[in-house]
Amino acid sequence: MMIKNIFSIAMLFCAMAMLMGCAQTIPKEALELSQESFELRQLQTRSFDTSNEKKLLSAGAGVLQDLGFNIDESEMGLGVIVGSKDRDATEAGQVAGAVFMAVMFGANMAIDKNQKIMASLITHPSGKQTKLRITLQRIVWNTQGQVSKTQSITEPEIYQEFFDNLSKAVFLEANGI
Repeated sequence: MMIKNIFSIAMLFCAMAMLMGCAQTIPKEALELSQESFELRQLQTRSFDTSNEKKLLSAGAGVLQDLGFNIDESEMGLGVIVGSKDRDATEAGQVAGAVFMAVMFGANMAIDKNQKIMASLITHPSGKQTKLRITLQRIVWNTQGQVSKTQSITEPEIYQEFFDNLSKAVFLEANGI
């Protein structure tokens, strides 16, 4: 009886060891950022000569609101603000294509209709400076109510406009103007 229990336990350990050998590991390259990701992060991040994260976040929230965003969530203690805005996503090319398909083939083609643009601001202290990163994404719904696109916004001009406005807001706030 005792030998049977020891044999059962030994078999259980052998089975577990064999199963653990089958476990897949995450490839090292899966955890490495691509050059494109690194460049996007640089585009989205700026350093400011202040250690006051709350004032920087407050200025960032003001800029988002000036750009038409609603502030959805704000956690100043964690250095996070999330905002969004709804916009029309209709594109003339899609409408023309849908009309052509309807006339030629009687097909009812879905086209992009609405989009939600989401922004998140995150601050991180870095010595006497504070780094602020903004990320922008959009979700597009078509005329049938289905999500047709989800994508990060990567146009440098958009980020440059945000940071130009933020720099002005930080300057005005710092000088009490």
